[in-house]
Amino acid sequence: MGVTRREWVAALAASAGAAQPEGERPPQTPEEELEAARKRQQGNLGRIAKLEIPMSAEPAFRFEA
Repeated sequence: MGVTRREWVAALAASAGAAQPEGERPPQTPEEELEAARKRQQGNLGRIAKLEIPMSAEPAFRFEA
């Protein structure tokens, strides 16, 4: 299964947009906004952890000091 980096980004962007529940009200205070962001981050991390990314999807460059 050949998946390009662009396809991965598109899939992740689509899942991030679909992750927000429809019926929730937007955060009213900065504390609520921070808590909502933390919940979204945890949900996204959980979904990303379930993905198996092949080594061929890694960038084609090396970091050298």
